[in-house]
Amino acid sequence: MRGKVPLRVRILTALAAEPDWDSITPDQIIEVREAQARKRGSALGRLVTSKPDRGARITTRTLDLPERRLDVRVYRPEQENSALPLIIAFHGGGFLVGAPDQDDWLLSHLAANLPAVVAAVDYRLAPEHRIGAIVQDAYDAAVRLAESAPELGADPGRIALLGSSAGATLAALTAIHARELELTVRTQVLINPQLDWTDRLFDYPSFTENADAPSPTPAFCRAMVRLASPEPSDRTTFSPLLTGDLTGVAPALIQAAGLDPLEDQAPAYADRLRQAGVAATLTRYPKATHAFLSMPGLVPAARPARTEILTHLHTHLLERPSVRSA
Repeated sequence: MRGKVPLRVRILTALAAEPDWDSITPDQIIEVREAQARKRGSALGRLVTSKPDRGARITTRTLDLPERRLDVRVYRPEQENSALPLIIAFHGGGFLVGAPDQDDWLLSHLAANLPAVVAAVDYRLAPEHRIGAIVQDAYDAAVRLAESAPELGADPGRIALLGSSAGATLAALTAIHARELELTVRTQVLINPQLDWTDRLFDYPSFTENADAPSPTPAFCRAMVRLASPEPSDRTTFSPLLTGDLTGVAPALIQAAGLDPLEDQAPAYADRLRQAGVAATLTRYPKATHAFLSMPGLVPAARPARTEILTHLHTHLLERPSVRSA
């Protein structure tokens, strides 16, 4: 390990039973999702994820897309404003698990304190749907949200994309294709990102050195690749890190977790962006585990990371930055 996992994370990991990801069935994955949702709603779960910001209201709306409907969790400041920036967010979970409400602590804070309208997309998951359909959900939802921005009280000319883990895949890909999607993306925020879906995923030094981290385990990584993008498929198509031309992509804030098996993908992508002339800020949180911004009750690094995100968004979405203390 590149450091010591925080005590509270170690205790919680010891108490939780890890599924057998190498042999898990589709029905069992659905059971895991349901169990995770129950945990997030429990008293212990609320201690892990922490409470939403009281300055934000949280509602759900439905997007009607071609041949499907997606729910979106919307965060807006209690004090109404007009033409707020629009942050489109994608949760993590390896495209197998996860839901927008796991990021309530972060997203409600951004909505209340930037302020902004934050829309977290509840995209489809594997193995019921393959990664191509999941990526299309991100593209179509982003376009529809931009179109309906005035209805939301948001400005379609000031969009930020935010994603963690596999959600960072969606944020980064949407940023790469923003021009053809006719989206005005000012910036992107990628948190402990998963950016390489090829077999190279297992070759980064961090994957070996942090293999004993509580998440994502090697077995989980094998499952997410196998179930979200089974052979034969060209996984470079969905790997932002392997995209040929990154010229003109929106400036990025990339946050790496020092105890994350995926850590090395963050500096690798920052280097690719800089080589393309894109401004990229890379920050490493050495005592953070993967998904640390979804469990601020366990990982102290979540609070300064959230403040950094707020400051970055102020700089790129508002004319005169002004940050309230976290």
